[in-house]
Amino acid sequence: MIKGRIAETLIEQLYLAQGFKVFRYGMENTIPGIMDLLKGFNSDVAREIRSMPDLVVRHPVSERVFFVEVKFRKSGVFTINDLPKDFPYQNAYFIIVSKKHIKCITYQELAEGKSISPASRYYLGRRDEFGLDKEVIKEYCEFAIHFFDRT
Repeated sequence: MIKGRIAETLIEQLYLAQGFKVFRYGMENTIPGIMDLLKGFNSDVAREIRSMPDLVVRHPVSERVFFVEVKFRKSGVFTINDLPKDFPYQNAYFIIVSKKHIKCITYQELAEGKSISPASRYYLGRRDEFGLDKEVIKEYCEFAIHFFDRT
């Protein structure tokens, strides 16, 4: 859980460094204390609240807005099976931080059977929607490697 929070902060700072507006959106940020309230409940509303993406980011030029879910995966693997069957945010982007890479895939790509793996080439810098500077991404990837390689 701590590594996940660190990965979220790393990605939040990466977007902020490139002029994006970033809003923490996940349930733990939007509704403090909600985790305790939802313990033991598995209703549609509870599942939807638990599925809230971590961040909402707004592009500094196009002003497009994106749902971003950040995941740390030691293995570097992320598939549609890692999501609840009825995941409600089908326009979300998933940024997977591993010990070696920062990759990104959309819900739609996951639904088509694509996935993140150590060999996949879904690097965050290849996402034209964001227009992120690849050198800045490499810098943040170095931060991730430095931190996660020691843990």
